[in-house]
Amino acid sequence: MGQKIHPNGLRVGIIRGWDSRWYSQKEYANWLREDIRIRDFITKFHKNAGVTKVEIERASKVHVIVNTAKPGLVIGKKGAGIDDLRSRLEKMTSKSVKISIQEINQHELEASLVAENIADALVKRVTFRRAMKQAAQRVMKAGAKGIRIQVSGRLGGSEIARTERTFNGKVPLHTLRADVDYSIKEANTTYGVIGVKVWIYRGDILSKR
Repeated sequence: MGQKIHPNGLRVGIIRGWDSRWYSQKEYANWLREDIRIRDFITKFHKNAGVTKVEIERASKVHVIVNTAKPGLVIGKKGAGIDDLRSRLEKMTSKSVKISIQEINQHELEASLVAENIADALVKRVTFRRAMKQAAQRVMKAGAKGIRIQVSGRLGGSEIARTERTFNGKVPLHTLRADVDYSIKEANTTYGVIGVKVWIYRGDILSKR
């Protein structure tokens, strides 16, 4: 099971919360589509800000919580960036929007940022083995218990697509209390699209009971 299912989804409700926190019987489908549009817009609008997660709460207002490694890029000078983002989201949703910024302190332990860095390195024609090795070393140095990296595609411009993997430490996919962060990204190289998958084991989260 742990090898086949998405590691993040498997742990929701156990050691991980929901990214969308609201309930509605009549507006469920509309709000779900709206959440997807909001997340897609923010990640594209702030592509270079290291946005890892966008949480959404709904009550009288739509509360958007942006988790980012570079909060300054999102906030902007004297808050101009947040004001611009808020106005765009309010125009998109026709609702009142509140935006909160959550800074990521250890961005080396965020799978989405690590995968993005590897993808960027591959686009810049860094060899895939070097990109994987350097990323794994940075993650382990930051305090991770383990990391697994997988790249797939025409690696190094080879005629036949293949998959390469690297492991450091341990990554227990079946253990539900294990805090395993997972992300998948794509690198659009001159040889075609290369898929990048990253699993990071950050330790166990024990029950409070």
